[in-house]
Amino acid sequence: HVQLVESGGVSVQAGGSLTLTCRASGLNFGDFGMGWYRQYRWNRCKLVSRIRKDGEPRYYDSAEGRFTISRDNSANTAYLQMNNLTVEDTAVYLCATIGSVVVSETTCGSDYSDWGQGTQVTVS
Repeated sequence: HVQLVESGGVSVQAGGSLTLTCRASGLNFGDFGMGWYRQYRWNRCKLVSRIRKDGEPRYYDSAEGRFTISRDNSANTAYLQMNNLTVEDTAVYLCATIGSVVVSETTCGSDYSDWGQGTQVTVS
């Protein structure tokens, strides 16, 4: 049973920073890419960043230049460091496994991936 647990979401002021953590269990973590999605209206999720099995990162939209994704395979953990936050970054962030097909936008919790429950980031 795959389980992904996010943490690190907090309330911060604009311009601030935080790091999200996604701890995985029930899977061979090193065999999977990992992604961070941002939830918006109608339970839709949009990919913010992903990291391949080999550690190569990719960023989407406003994450470029501000966010850094990383992973620690020995700890079965993925991270998303978020800098220079703006109010537009306010959302629930979910981590998910990324397979051979990268889904950039989908219904949160879709069958494409295994998903965590999310962690709330609030920027004011």
